[in-house]
This record gives sequence, structure tokens and C-alpha cells, in this order.
Amino acid sequence: MSEDAVIRPATADDLRATVMIEEAADALLVELFGAVDWPPPASAEDRLHSPGFVLVAVSDGVPVGFVQVIETDGHAHLEQLSVLPDHGRRGHGRRLVHAAIDEASRRGHERITLRTYSDVAWNAPFYATCGFRRTEPDTDFLRSLVQVERDLNLFDYGPREQMTALLPR
Repeated sequence: MSEDAVIRPATADDLRATVMIEEAADALLVELFGAVDWPPPASAEDRLHSPGFVLVAVSDGVPVGFVQVIETDGHAHLEQLSVLPDHGRRGHGRRLVHAAIDEASRRGHERITLRTYSDVAWNAPFYATCGFRRTEPDTDFLRSLVQVERDLNLFDYGPREQMTALLPR
């Protein structure tokens, strides 16, 4: 990594920056898929009021990436990981994932799940290197996420999968 980045809990100001970070990161998927109808990122207000936590990677005082974990019904779900493309491939995403795993474990969770594209190199193959393994949705919450993805037409761009990492105790 060519720069030092601090990972810390997000502030209200950081949450506003997450919208821009997610838009920039999503542009890579939009370009890859040739998507014309990509869903917009969550708003800062939505992230602020979601149960769970958001961590940011900050470099030179500026947020360059974030991870959002939703906590519901005793479950931790990695909802979003985004890094600014011009700060990519420097370890920020991996460090954010590991920080999210540590925080979810600290909060008493036994596992953390996510949903992602199977065939995109910086999606499922990346998460596999972080300790996630393919699993099936086994709760009402996780099954509802599959329907949300259908409603957003995310399956139009390729196969999606759920992945789970067991958390350290």
C-alpha cells in the first residue's frame, strides 16, 4: 500500500462521502456490465438510520473507502464495501473487510454474510481470499435479500451468491 489509511467508525460527515464513494465504485460495475439502469447508492440518511455500523478508510483526512454492516435479528450482514477506484488495489478493501469482521465478532456475532457477483474478480473471488465461503440463504432476512436483488434486476448482469465467514470468538 503506497499510503497510510486509518480505519475508524464513520461520522455523519463521512456518511455523506459514502454516497460519492459508492457511486464511483459502482461505475466500475456499470462499465463492466454495460448497465443502463444501475440502482443508486444508499443515502447518507439511510446509512445513518440502518441498524449496524459503518467503518471508513481515511487517507490524508479524506474518506477513500467504507464498509457497511447491517445488524438485524442477531445477524451481521456486510451490505456494502466500496473504495474509490483511484485508491483501489492498495489494500483498503481488504483492511475494511477484516475490520468489519473484527467489529462484528466484538459485537458477539458468530458469522457475517454478504451477497455478491460470483464471476467478478473483485467480488466473490476477492471475498473468498478474506475467508468467506459460498452458502445458501438460511434466514428470512437473507432470503428477502435475494428478492430485493431480483427486484433491482441485479441477476440480469450475472450470477449472484451468498457468502459467509465464521467469526473468531
